[in-house]
Amino acid sequence: MSVKIYVNQIAEKAKKASADIALASSETKNKVLAIAARGMRANKNQILAANKKDLTYGEKAGLSKAMMDRLALNANRIEDIAASIEDVIRLKDPIGRIIDEWKRPNGLVIQKVAVPLGVIVIIYEARPNVTAECASLCIKSGNSVILRGGREAFHSNQAIASVFQNALKACYLPKDSVILVDTPDRQVIDEIVKLGDRVNLVIPRGGEALIRRVTEKSRVPVIKHYKGICHIFVDDSANLDMAEKIVVNAKVQRPGVCNAMETLLVHRSIASKFLPKIGRVLKSKGCELRGDATVRKFIPNAKKAIEKDWYTEYLDLILSVRVVKDIHEAINHIQKYGSAHTDSIVTQNKKSAEEFVKEVDSSSVMVNASTRFADGNQYGLGAEIGISTDKVHARGPMGIEGLTSYKYVVRGKGQVRD
Repeated sequence: MSVKIYVNQIAEKAKKASADIALASSETKNKVLAIAARGMRANKNQILAANKKDLTYGEKAGLSKAMMDRLALNANRIEDIAASIEDVIRLKDPIGRIIDEWKRPNGLVIQKVAVPLGVIVIIYEARPNVTAECASLCIKSGNSVILRGGREAFHSNQAIASVFQNALKACYLPKDSVILVDTPDRQVIDEIVKLGDRVNLVIPRGGEALIRRVTEKSRVPVIKHYKGICHIFVDDSANLDMAEKIVVNAKVQRPGVCNAMETLLVHRSIASKFLPKIGRVLKSKGCELRGDATVRKFIPNAKKAIEKDWYTEYLDLILSVRVVKDIHEAINHIQKYGSAHTDSIVTQNKKSAEEFVKEVDSSSVMVNASTRFADGNQYGLGAEIGISTDKVHARGPMGIEGLTSYKYVVRGKGQVRD
């Protein structure tokens, strides 16, 4: 079977399934998710066995340490996945919600009502937890979903997707509400993003190359972020103990994810006090530092930063560091080199905090907090479908509300237009 025929077949199945899942009650959708959460726990050994195959493939393929970390599952991560599904159950069903309502002088009552988007395609790389997050959010929001994971997570994704399909069947909903693409052929991506008559939204989650490829070829709306070049600016009024804790967490806690800090900006008036200590702490954590001349004066083992470094999303234990003269230079740096993902200021000065919040135009702007909080679950949105740096439709961590559109419902009593 050709890739084009295969893609058309799964798109037709997803389109058909979307009509049924859109009409499912909140009770039924929650029951599906409850069964799926139990299934994750009950099938833990099978999922770990599948993941072991993927890790073996990843090692042979020479995946980076960061990619291997994204790929790896263990008992705790499977429990986290199950818990995230249960978090979605607790979310209020967005479908049918009356967003707004008003009455016209002629007596017509106008309602703006939330509805599912329809068929959503999610394209992602070596993160099997994304399979569960996206499936659960799409089910809860009444959408069908086509999941196209990377070949490096193929077996893990199959095992997780089957848990959701079994849960759907148990509740008499079409299992094609969750479809996992079962071929690693990259032509699938090129074909599926052309199907504007059957696909309503495409969400690529992965590296810049993947996102650009999808965006350039798609005839369907795309929610995207190209890079996660996240900054932390340590202001001159910052509590330096707090700053150290935030900086270390943002860089080291999980460096291979898009909300990890990639550039540290430090006010020059505190550079001599803050940089030597933070340099020692980060080095002890295995982090390579690349800095400007002032940074290298206080952190002698730092490498020389070049222009390219300020634009780089390392996704690894590498950090660019720059000393700035004031908050204005910090903001200018973020505006030039940032990716509108997440940027944070550490300060005790309320005026500086408000200036930073007002002038930094990123999807998440933080005050005295780690960039690692830029996450749907951490925002209380449940599992996230992705992070958008666009300004149209959805922005920032995209939770269940981002998977809805709306329609107008007009209720009258026989009115006709003059």
